Amino acid sequence: MEETTFVTEAPRKRNAFKRFADKIAVEQEPGLTTAQLMLTNHDLKPVEPARRQWGPWNFVGFWIADSFNVNTWMISGSMIVGGLSWWQSWICVWLGYAISGFFICLTGRIGAQYHIGFPVVARSSFGIWGSLWPVFNRAVMACIWYGVQSYIGGRCVYIMIRSIWLSWNRDTIPNTFAEGTGTTTADYASFFIFWLCSLPAIWFPVHKIRHLFTVKSYVVPVAGITFLIWAVVRAKGLGDIVRQPARLEGSELAWEFVKGVMSSIANFATLIVNDPDFSRFAGKPKDALWSQLFTIPIGFAVTSFIGIIVSSSSTVIYGGEPIWDPLVLLERFIDDSGSGGRFGVFVIATAFALAQLGTNIAANSVSAGTDLTALLPRWLDIRRGGYIAAAVGLAMCPYTLLTDSNQFTTYLSAYSVFLSSIAGVMISDYYLVRRGYIDVKELYDARPTSPYRFTYGFHWRAYAAYIAGILINFVGFAGAVGAQVPIGATYLYNVNFFGGFGVSAFVYWGLCKLSPIPACSDKWMEVGDEIEDLRVAYDADNASGAGSQEYVSGKEKDVGKVV
Repeated sequence: MEETTFVTEAPRKRNAFKRFADKIAVEQEPGLTTAQLMLTNHDLKPVEPARRQWGPWNFVGFWIADSFNVNTWMISGSMIVGGLSWWQSWICVWLGYAISGFFICLTGRIGAQYHIGFPVVARSSFGIWGSLWPVFNRAVMACIWYGVQSYIGGRCVYIMIRSIWLSWNRDTIPNTFAEGTGTTTADYASFFIFWLCSLPAIWFPVHKIRHLFTVKSYVVPVAGITFLIWAVVRAKGLGDIVRQPARLEGSELAWEFVKGVMSSIANFATLIVNDPDFSRFAGKPKDALWSQLFTIPIGFAVTSFIGIIVSSSSTVIYGGEPIWDPLVLLERFIDDSGSGGRFGVFVIATAFALAQLGTNIAANSVSAGTDLTALLPRWLDIRRGGYIAAAVGLAMCPYTLLTDSNQFTTYLSAYSVFLSSIAGVMISDYYLVRRGYIDVKELYDARPTSPYRFTYGFHWRAYAAYIAGILINFVGFAGAVGAQVPIGATYLYNVNFFGGFGVSAFVYWGLCKLSPIPACSDKWMEVGDEIEDLRVAYDADNASGAGSQEYVSGKEKDVGKVV
């Protein structure tokens, strides 16, 4: 009798699990195979024309909104702490973000042309299943960065509360955290408030949250400029600020300048990789070109100028070392201001909290949501993935990365090492190897006949290039975290993004030349404008997606040869 019970109980549990799995599954196109269920859902398919609602001014508003955030101020302010003068720091910013804008447009064009996000674009170069590692790598980074940005937003909340109630003081409120952890009870409570208030913003679909960026692009710059004027007035003008010289000279100054440029690029490492997640919503490919190429360096240069001047002004106002963190300076303003000054601090801190919310949604929540969707598309969509990222961001300890400027920039550099290799492979694959041609429907095909299946779904050439791009920076990274390494490795690591990107791109192109891959054009040929509503099921009729593919095939015969 016991054996019979055991035999009947096991199938019952399996059926219960299956019913639960089916219940939480996201909506899928009918007719998909089991393999395809792990490759696609609504959020991973090409964006249909009805959702391509981002015009050029939406991208302008997006990047203006993204540029005005505390993290950007910290990076530019850390250059002053590193020993550069204000104008040297600003040149670093212009160079770094101009280069970043160029790379953004390179990856963004893929999404704008074919209306697919980063996880699907990566399948073209890394393989149907091989793309999961870069996607996982990017998802983990996005979750960590979500926590960091949320903690910075929590510090804005702390300042908002303290500007109203001076008793909200981390030094007087009993602290339940161990000394040296990087946070206090008051700070963590503020972090949790910001994290909790951010959750509703994750609910909205990507093509609709552009309105949040529009509001942010109006509100936050005004607050930033107000903070700049306030700091300059308290420093009694710009004279003493701009006369502060660099504290380094010779080769030390030169390498600190290089590190300043690279820290600006590292700030964009994540967005360079995942810009297709947003550009795929562009109405036309050119909508995501000039609007990004010019807005990124201008927007971030203006924001960084404010951060540089404000950081430099802190030396004039308070003496000693410059304050690289604008939120620390705002707290100092609370301590030596009356009720009117505290009200001003409250308004600025509120705008900065809005800035952190918009940046977190744009750079981390949507990115992590899209990446996690690609890992488990049968059960996750962008919304669910965004909430998972929020949970991970709460569970980690983001405050440990923000204890000082050196640790912060070290993390940024390490972050870009891995992502630069991914970007190198992707860009080399699209522009040099395939020359703009992607057979989109095949990116959702797990059968052996798919040109993107390579070896059991993994592309060894892409992985060889990816690892090569990481290895060239590995020794230098060890030195950055405290190990004794040759000085040459340190210098090479100072330009880690270019090293990782260049090596991975060249190795990938070389391997594909020595061992050609399928689905490449012999001429430049982008055919994404033919995609309307792609159906990816193997037995789908030719009414929509397959029909567009037939038209594309005809176009191929006239324009170029696909091999």
